[in-house]
Amino acid sequence: MDIQLLYWHWLVIGMILVVGEIFIPSFTILWFGLGALVVGLVEMFIPMSLSTQILVWTVSSVLFTVAWFKFIKPKMASNNSGEKARYSAIGESGLVTKLPTATTQGKMRFSTPIMDRDEWIFNCESAVNLGDRLYIKEVSGDVLVVTKVV
Repeated sequence: MDIQLLYWHWLVIGMILVVGEIFIPSFTILWFGLGALVVGLVEMFIPMSLSTQILVWTVSSVLFTVAWFKFIKPKMASNNSGEKARYSAIGESGLVTKLPTATTQGKMRFSTPIMDRDEWIFNCESAVNLGDRLYIKEVSGDVLVVTKVV
C-alpha cells in the first residue's frame, strides 16, 4: 500500500500540533508542528517522496528545537533577570499550591515564568487557601511578598 501525503496534509498536521501546544503546554510539540508546516510549504512547490518528506520534517523539527535551546531561550533568559525583571513582576498573579505553615513558607505557581521560575515561595500578610490567586507586591530575594485581592 503506497501512502501519499499531500502538502495540505502536512499543513493540517502542523496547525493541529501548533494549536495543540496551547492545550498541552510542554513547549515541545510546537517544534514538530513548525517542522510539519515547513514540509507542507516546501511540498507545495517541490513534490517529494514520503521518505523525503519525513526527512525534511525531522531535520526542520530538530533545527527549530536546537535554535530554541541554543539561541532564543538563553537570550530570553538574560532578559529575565535584574532590576527591570523584578519591577515587571509586580502585579503578576499566581495560584497557591502549598499552604504556609508555622515552619515553612507557602508556594505558588504562575502560568508563565516569573524571572525564569514558574514556582516561588511567598509571604502573605493575610490567610490564604489552596487555589487562591495572589498578586506580587514585591520581590525580596528568592521570596515573593504577595497580597490577596478580594
